[in-house]
Formats: sequence, structure tokens, C-alpha cells
Amino acid sequence: MAHKTPLGSSAPPTSCLDLWREKNDQLVRQAKVAQDLGLSLRRQQLAQDALEGLRGLLHSLQGLPAAVSVLPLELSVICNFITLRASLAQGFTEDLAQDIQRGLERVLETQEQLEARLEHGLRELWDFVLHVSSLLPEVLPALHHLAGLQAAIWLSTNHLGDLTFLLQTLNGSQCRASEDLLLLLKTWRPPAEESDAPLTLQDARSLRDVLLTAFAHRQGLQELITGSLPRALSSLHEAASSLCPRTVLVQVYTALGTCLRKMGSPQKALLYLIAALKGGSTWGPPLLEASRLYRQLGNTAAEIESLELLVEALSVSDIPEAPQLLIEVELLLPRPDPASPLHCGTQSQAKYLLASRCLQTGRAEDAAEHYLDLLALLLDVSEPKLSPPPCPPGPCVPEVFLEAAAALIQAGRAQDALTICEELLSRMSSLLPKRPRLWKDARKGARESPHCSPWVSATYLLQGQAWVQLGARKEAISEFSRCLELLFRATPKDKEQGPASSCEQGCTSDVALQQLRAAALISRGLEWVASGQDTRALQDFLLSVQVCPGNQDASFHLLRTLRRLDRRDEATALWRRLEAQTELPQENATWSLPLYLETCLGWIRPPDCETLLAEFRTSLLKTCDL
Repeated sequence: MAHKTPLGSSAPPTSCLDLWREKNDQLVRQAKVAQDLGLSLRRQQLAQDALEGLRGLLHSLQGLPAAVSVLPLELSVICNFITLRASLAQGFTEDLAQDIQRGLERVLETQEQLEARLEHGLRELWDFVLHVSSLLPEVLPALHHLAGLQAAIWLSTNHLGDLTFLLQTLNGSQCRASEDLLLLLKTWRPPAEESDAPLTLQDARSLRDVLLTAFAHRQGLQELITGSLPRALSSLHEAASSLCPRTVLVQVYTALGTCLRKMGSPQKALLYLIAALKGGSTWGPPLLEASRLYRQLGNTAAEIESLELLVEALSVSDIPEAPQLLIEVELLLPRPDPASPLHCGTQSQAKYLLASRCLQTGRAEDAAEHYLDLLALLLDVSEPKLSPPPCPPGPCVPEVFLEAAAALIQAGRAQDALTICEELLSRMSSLLPKRPRLWKDARKGARESPHCSPWVSATYLLQGQAWVQLGARKEAISEFSRCLELLFRATPKDKEQGPASSCEQGCTSDVALQQLRAAALISRGLEWVASGQDTRALQDFLLSVQVCPGNQDASFHLLRTLRRLDRRDEATALWRRLEAQTELPQENATWSLPLYLETCLGWIRPPDCETLLAEFRTSLLKTCDL
């Protein structure tokens, strides 16, 4: 009596199966030999040959009817092919998901279940295959391995709902109700492979550990960005305690440093940042975070040193390391976005941070040199025209020029500041309106930028301050007048132009324009005072108070001038207003000014305002006594 072969279990002769398995094992060994060769053409060639060999082997296996006895080998070949291809490409391509789907369909073919499932998506296909596979225990290890690769694809493409469903199905009834991906990954126990199983580049359990680390890392960063600090701390600790590659551990320690700093534990944060700097050669993110930490602690010297090291680190090209021919944690991580603590920007952005912090902290000479270096970097790649795109976290190129000029004036290098201003004006002259008109009209021209007027006005203001430093009063007054002429042509708002960049919003906001006008009026008024023309100075100070009512500096300059001109009634009324303002609680400003404007306002701030008020109070009391 002839023996009947069970449906779906027919297999080719044992010798063919053995040959196919030996071919798989030989290709896996070849890929592992390639891995040990480092970055070389020989490595690339061996790995590529192994990939093509696996592709051919898979084509041979899938050219025959699906058989249960061959499925473990076939699924292992699919896993090896996907692993090697993704590692060589350093990413997952869409056709890899098709390879997975074809593998699942082959499982269903052995059970004559394929026709009923072809119309369903990959998620439903996995659900059905994993339920069917309970009848095929010999296929389970390879199927779990394939599920791990599917999980990697869904994690890298942020299909977390599908990933959750897959892990729930893999874990069975014990985790059906849980949607905690970390818990699901920890609970997943891929079945151990048999000792005589086909060789694989990476087994399911190793892949599960990679997924666990990558998800904890991703989740921790996301929670850190959104402000869920306790949860971020927990997720990042989970990532750090898992099998974390050295390069990823540096990232995790940096993120932990950021999290602890924001939670008010600067000393613990510093320990993690030191560990990050010791742990790898990617120093940019931990150095940038260290500068933020030292700034928060008020340690300016350490902050500046961290930024100097950051600039140096970003100027050195990283020596690339050969990626493992495996699914690694780095492969499943997104590129850091600007909100991430792992984003340290470019060398020019780091140089800008260093230059601006030197200017803000009174290191004018250092700031001037750093700004000049920065301009050399920017102009090496910039277009001749300054049509400024947004470039967070730094300013637009025109503002770098303006801050550089301010730093040079602060450092006593007025002539160099004039050179910088002339260069900026030459680059922007073609973008300015050719005749007086409101911004709304000026913007109709294709080459006329609505943001040029404030920048050019600021340039005239800084040129005036440079001439003040050089003792050329006539030239200074002329530049301040040019600044005011251009500013008073402009209307600050034109909604037809759409949203502006953060840099453009900073230079064209109502507050910035008011303060810029006030700065020019006060600067010119001070030059009138110095030349003994108090009546002209009075006009500028009065106008500055009108255009910028919140600027107390203008009021104090006006008070001094009224007092010199012996206009007692007006001076007394102004003094009373100033006294009342000083007694009110001061509200924190909800706006910020461009750094070059803040610097300029610092130069024209009147000294000893409290002394002036006290002297006025004393003189009024004496008048009352008389």
C-alpha cells in the first residue's frame, strides 16, 4: 500500500535540500568574512557577491511549490537577504517589505490558505500566518526572525500601531491588552533555533535586543522634546542599560544629560556628559549640551571653552567606521531634528554661538575675531547677493554682518567695523527700493526685499557709532540721519507677504523697529549734546520718547536735557512719571531684540539713572523749602 504524502509537505530530494542549506551557510560565512575586512573594496565586493548569491538561492527556492520541510530554510534565506541588503544600503527599501510578504504567502501556500488572504494588508497577513504557524512548530523560529525584521521596518518608518499589533500577536494572550511597546518587546521571547538550523547573519533574539534599545532611545528623545521629562528619563535609562553600541551610548548619555539639566540636577547631568565625551569620538552633541549646562550654572568661562571645543570638533571630519553587516540600532534611529539634543548643527552655526556668547558676556575682542572667522566661512559658500534664507539656530547672514560690526566697535576697532558695514551695504544695495515708498509698494518689485530696509538702517546706525568712536561727529550725525530717513519710510507690517523666517521676524517686529528708531534718535541726540546743541538734542529725545514709549533710556536723556535747558516744569512732570515707573513692579519682557541692537542700546544707556532721580528729588525739596 502506497504511503500518501500530507498536503503541503512534499519536499525535494534530501540531497537538494542539503545543497541549498550548504549554499546558504557558505554565503553567510562569506558575509561574516567580509565584515572583518573593515572599509575596503574587497569587503564591499565579498558582501555584494554574498547578497547576489542569496538572491539567486531565494529565486531557486521560490521557483518550486512551497513545502513545510523547506520553509525553515527558505525563511532563513529571506532573513539573511533582508539583513545583508538593509545593512549595505544603510536603510530599508520598500521592496524588502515585499520580500517579507512573499515569505508569508509561501507559508499560507503550504496550508492552501493563500487565496482567502491575498486581498488583505501585511498586518492582517501576519495575524493569520502567526495563528496558522501554531500548527507548524518547525517553522516558528524562522518566522519569529522574519517578524523581527518586519518590526524593524515598521519601527524605522514609525508605523508604531502596526508594530504594537505584531508584538501583541507574537506574545499571544499574555500581552494582548498591552500597548506599551517597551513591555511588549521585553515580553517577546523568540523560540530558540535548533542546533542544526540554517546559519543566519543575525538571530531573532539579537534582533529583539536591537529593537528594544532603538525604541527606548527613540521614545526617550521624543518624550524629552515634548517635555515629558520623568518618562524620558525612564526610557533613556532603559536604552542605556540594554545592549547599547558605543556610538549610541554616547547619544543616550547626552540625552540623559539634557534631561537631568532640565529637571534641575546639573551635577548628575554633568557626570553623564563627561561619560559621553569619554565614550566615543562624536563630541559635538555632548559639548553643545555642556555649554548649555555651564550657562545655566553661570560658569561663563567653562561655557565658552565648551563652545570653542565644539567648533574644533565640528571642523574635524569623522573617520567613517565600517557598519556591521547586521541590523544595528543606528539603522532604526531617525536623523536628529533641530529640536533634538543630539542636533549640534554645522561648524558655522557653532562658530556663531561662540561669537554671540562672547559678545553677550563682554569678551569683545574674542567676539570680533570669531565673527570675522565666521564671515570668512559663510562668504566662502554664500552667493554674492544676500537673499537670506532662514538658518536656525543662527541668524540670517546680514545679521551676522551687523553683529560682527557691533563686536568690532565694542572691541575698539571702529575702522574695521566700517569696512564690514560697507561690505554689507554693497551686497544689499541692489535689493533696496530705488525711491521713497512704503514697504507695501516696495515689495511689488521682484528683487526688492522687505527685510532689507531694517538691516540697511541698522548698518547706518552702526556706521554712525563707529564714527563716534573715531571722533568724527559730523559723519556720525550724517549716518544717524540716513538711518532715520530710511526707517521712517517703512511701515512694519504687510500681511500680504506671508510668514517670515524667525530671523526676519526678529528684525522687522514692531518692538525691534521702535527700538531701532529710538536708538538712532538717541544716538544723534547725544552727538547734538556733545556739540553743544541742546535744542536739537531735545527734539530728538522728545521724538524718541514718542516713537518708543517703553524705552526709559530715552526718557532719562530727555530729563537731563530739560534740566540743562532749565525747563523745570516739563522736567518735573517727566521726573514724576519716571519715579512712578521705578516704584511699579517690573514685568519681564516677552520679546527679544537682535543682538546687534541690544549691543547698540547698551552704548547709549545713560549712567547713574538712580543718582539722577535722587538729585532731582533733592533739588525739588530745596525748592519747596525756599
